[in-house]
Amino acid sequence: MVTRVTTNGNYAAVLANLLVAQKNQMEAGNQVATQKNGSNLKDYAKSSEILTAMKSVQTRLGVYQDQNKVLTDKLDTQNTAITRVADAAQSVRQLFSEALASGRVDTLVEDVEGQLRNAVEAMNARYGGKYLFAGGQVDTRPVTVTTLSDLTAGPPISSFFQNDTFKVTAKLDESTTVTTGILADDMGTAMMQAFQAFQQFNQGGSGPFNGQLTQAQQTFLEGQLASWDAVRQDVTQTAAYNGVNQKRLETIADDLKGRQNSLAGMIGDITDADMAQAAANLQQAQLSVQSAAYVFQTLQQSSLINLLK
Repeated sequence: MVTRVTTNGNYAAVLANLLVAQKNQMEAGNQVATQKNGSNLKDYAKSSEILTAMKSVQTRLGVYQDQNKVLTDKLDTQNTAITRVADAAQSVRQLFSEALASGRVDTLVEDVEGQLRNAVEAMNARYGGKYLFAGGQVDTRPVTVTTLSDLTAGPPISSFFQNDTFKVTAKLDESTTVTTGILADDMGTAMMQAFQAFQQFNQGGSGPFNGQLTQAQQTFLEGQLASWDAVRQDVTQTAAYNGVNQKRLETIADDLKGRQNSLAGMIGDITDADMAQAAANLQQAQLSVQSAAYVFQTLQQSSLINLLK
């Protein structure tokens, strides 16, 4: 009587164990390599709805973050331009003060016109190729004044401003919408009126400003100091309004970042593998493969054919 050494059933059982061990080794190896519990939603079947919802919120927050980065840069550009307008107003006042102190106005007209150009260039500032202070007319230069002579007489001050009344608004997050648009005529009308008053006086019977300061010119300049203080104050308030929007944007950016980090942590709790456990699983799976392979090899060696040899 010959004892039966093996059967097809034994081979099938050993092969099945070997395949299962190899599959477990591959899964454990993927966890260690990717540091994730799976590669798609199917691998997170029990939490797929929660993951989908959190990913959707994460994407929406990312859109707000990207939009707010662009808006931050735009508001910074606006702030620079508004500050230039305020500096121009302050410089004109300083020119008048220095003329009153020295009694000379040799280059006053040229210096004032230089500040006019500075202010106009600032109000015609662009971002991304679009005029910042033009309202909805982003391709149209909002201020058309080029020299003091443009303001001597003729068209009203309003005709030199080409912006419309549209003010840009931005949605910073799900619940916060702010008006970030600033119009050139809101910022510059009082300034252009002050420039016009200077030019008309210069071209009138008490002008022109040249050489020694006359009594009439001194009286006029003294009266203009308060006007230019008011102009500078108005533009400074516009800068402050822009600054408030910048601060709100900064606060919301911090909030969005915090929410993104929180979401990433919650998603990670579901998707991220426990690396210590994954390493242990990999080691155990490798041992199982080795064991199953050894059993298979042993089973082959115990074949009746080998005994007959």
